[in-house]
Amino acid sequence: MIVSLTIVRYRKAFIPFALIAMAVLRLPMFFQQKCTFYKLMGSGKNGTFDFHPDWQQWALLAVWEDEESFDYFNQNSFISKWWKHLTAEKWTVLLKPLQSHGLWDKKEPFGKPNKTDYEGPVAVLTRATINLNRLKHFWQNAAKVAGIMSAAKGYITSFGIGEDPFRHQATVSFWKDLEDVKNFAYRLPEHVAVIKKTRSENWYSEELFARFIPLKAWGTIRGKNPLKNFIPDTTLATHASFTD
Repeated sequence: MIVSLTIVRYRKAFIPFALIAMAVLRLPMFFQQKCTFYKLMGSGKNGTFDFHPDWQQWALLAVWEDEESFDYFNQNSFISKWWKHLTAEKWTVLLKPLQSHGLWDKKEPFGKPNKTDYEGPVAVLTRATINLNRLKHFWQNAAKVAGIMSAAKGYITSFGIGEDPFRHQATVSFWKDLEDVKNFAYRLPEHVAVIKKTRSENWYSEELFARFIPLKAWGTIRGKNPLKNFIPDTTLATHASFTD
């Protein structure tokens, strides 16, 4: 199993095509026989949960049977051609699941891996469906969590993604190692307090937490590959540079 996360930025003039893509690109993804799970998503502005969408930035997260299946999609699919002609930037990272628990649309998209004997850079996915009567509580705390995370030791970068701007939210963050993740998640008092609120106040109707090994990353987002100094950079000539 290989998980791909692709972040693209559309030129400002092509934002209408980005919105159309959320509907149009579902059909070719549906027919990817070796893709077992996928989500086309929008993106927040500040690298985490964000009430204000970034209309230029969008994401595709997909689970593939193997890396060859992803490579074929990446080189030959209608979606890749769409991105090539309509986006200003494209950045992709390939991930191998380390641990996963919880559900996404009542599925376990990454199986039930539970590997703990790993050292090195790690990616963390947190995803939730927010209960309607807890939206206010969630958004009151979202900015606080974002600020804590971006200042935490070992933090590299993050992306706020989601199926809609309000209820279905996810963050993919990248860290130098697992110990840094644990320090942020379980030992930082401010973050621990927010986590306790999610439980005691029943914020979520569904949630998923997963960790991954980042295997490869290439392309650029906002002019750079944010993982260039941490994992192999297999840059294929990018189809355009960051222009707006």
